[in-house]
Amino acid sequence: MPQAEVVMRWIGAAVGLGTLASALVAMALSFRRLRRRTEGRAGLLLRLPLLVAATMAFFTAGAWLWIPIPLRPGDPARWTLAILGELLIVGGCLLYLWGLRTLGAMFSPSSGFGVALFAGHQLITAGPYTFVRHPMYLGVMIAAWGSLLLYRTWAVLAFSILMFGLAFRARREERVLSEEFGEAWREYAARVPAWLPRVNPGA
Repeated sequence: MPQAEVVMRWIGAAVGLGTLASALVAMALSFRRLRRRTEGRAGLLLRLPLLVAATMAFFTAGAWLWIPIPLRPGDPARWTLAILGELLIVGGCLLYLWGLRTLGAMFSPSSGFGVALFAGHQLITAGPYTFVRHPMYLGVMIAAWGSLLLYRTWAVLAFSILMFGLAFRARREERVLSEEFGEAWREYAARVPAWLPRVNPGA
């Protein structure tokens, strides 16, 4: 493997792990805040020990499946995939971190099984939420697709496929936010697309 590609892979790993660490710290801090409302199985499943165990299981499965996909692209294609993958990883992680910083104290972990809202929860529409309703999920998807291009292993392929499940999690969250914020949410959802920003924001 060319040395430059090795360096890009290490940079991608550092950016991804740094983003994951930031998310875990934010999750840990969120458990210190009072939850006013939970929906689904959030009260049961969204607990710090379970999230830590899930993270460890994720890394264990990833290590077990870290086997190269039997593809042998030529040099031009290989470099194109590596550079594009690196750009997507960095861009996706930066989008995630921008969303995380914008949410601030309103950040709360959720899952496909449940959603939790804090006491005094506010509807955040600033920062990347001005352009799309789910910038953090979009950032994770972009980084996952970039990882697939750069690393090309079965583990990353499985992760990339699983990330499509974030669309179902987003729908659950939107239902809760609609019930919580009513007209304010409906006006926001009508103005801001879920996933892809409008070319003409005023349209």
